[in-house]
Amino acid sequence: MAKLNIGDRFAPHRLETIDGDTVAVPSPDRLIHLQFRRYAGCPVCHLHLQSILRRYKEITAAGVTEVVVFHSAPEALRRSLADMPFAVVADPQRSLYSEVGVESDPTAIAHPRVWLAAALGAARQRSISSALGRGEDHFGKPADFLIASDGRILARKYGTHADDQWSVDEILTLADQLHSP
Repeated sequence: MAKLNIGDRFAPHRLETIDGDTVAVPSPDRLIHLQFRRYAGCPVCHLHLQSILRRYKEITAAGVTEVVVFHSAPEALRRSLADMPFAVVADPQRSLYSEVGVESDPTAIAHPRVWLAAALGAARQRSISSALGRGEDHFGKPADFLIASDGRILARKYGTHADDQWSVDEILTLADQLHSP
């Protein structure tokens, strides 16, 4: 799995969302924030997506389209994420994960920050059974990419543990810097 670097090109994809729509990555007229999360019921991911939801209008006003990929099956994602206002993509075979070098490693859950985020996220989830993610890989690491309309990777982050992703403030700062002359 080769990791993408700033300046590399993300090959054009038409990704099917869990609600049957498709989303073009890259987008012809907007920046794409392509997020790679873990499994459908991941409490750490749930907590992170809540921060995205709270400030979603700011993100879209900054010219950024959110596309979130999980390595779960579509039906599992529909149970917990069907009401998201952004594109949610199922990649249970991890094709996209492999394409961009997003890894899984047991150390992903060893960091104390992960434990706190997992506890907070689980407390806010509708169902503790979905947080358990039976049969899912719990060792996935997140990744974030900001992709230009021509497919160039403008910024990227490969998480070192399960709670190591861009904050909304970081997304907005990057978008502002990339839109400024």
